[in-house]
Amino acid sequence: MVAGHHHPEDSGARSAWFTTTHWSVVLTAGQADSGASQAALEKLCRTYWTPIYAYARRRNYQPADAQDLTQEFFARFLSKNYIKTVQPGRGKFRAFLLTALQHFLANEWDKTQAAKRGGGKYHLPLDELSAEHLYQMMAASERPPEEIYDRSWAWAVLEQVRERLRAEYAAGGKDHRFDQWMRFLPGEASALSYAETGRQLGLTEEAVRSEVYRLRKRYRELLRQEIAQTVAMPGEVDEEVRYLINVLSRTI
Repeated sequence: MVAGHHHPEDSGARSAWFTTTHWSVVLTAGQADSGASQAALEKLCRTYWTPIYAYARRRNYQPADAQDLTQEFFARFLSKNYIKTVQPGRGKFRAFLLTALQHFLANEWDKTQAAKRGGGKYHLPLDELSAEHLYQMMAASERPPEEIYDRSWAWAVLEQVRERLRAEYAAGGKDHRFDQWMRFLPGEASALSYAETGRQLGLTEEAVRSEVYRLRKRYRELLRQEIAQTVAMPGEVDEEVRYLINVLSRTI
């Protein structure tokens, strides 16, 4: 499972870095229109559409209706700029978005029904097949919609981390080996030992061990960065990482 151990950092550098994360950019934009905050918000929404879809499916919406609902929710969320109702210090984007979704379902969706897909000003690309596959994996547990939402959120965060890690390996010309290294990431179960992997790749066991150490270290760093995009204060990062670990530790 993902590791949440906190490595000491320079507080000044950490604070400076944190002010550029997506949720912080959105929050500090306040009531003024901001291109930077809009771009940051759209990035966050792209990460979160899978949890929104899973929540809708758990609320007994059929796949096509859940797709329409997800697209319409984000279209209204972005065009109406719900973010103006949030004040700095209000906490985590994960919780804020779920509250907004529940309000949307209770007060707007049933009145308007499904908007024509793709007809709004904002359109977020939805990978319906992947979202439905993930939902079906979790649906047999009979968990309530809120837990399905949290679990989908956790997997979405980890997918973002893996994609960033894969991009870094590709930039370094090592993407052809990334799938082999990925088997050693937290949460994966590799059937091969370091020595066996080394024989496959033409490396020594010690070289494999060193590469896996660097991989896991970078994975933890990217996980913390990805989580930091979605919380209001630096001190909430560790708490949110622990929450993610707890969510993924629950039996499906």
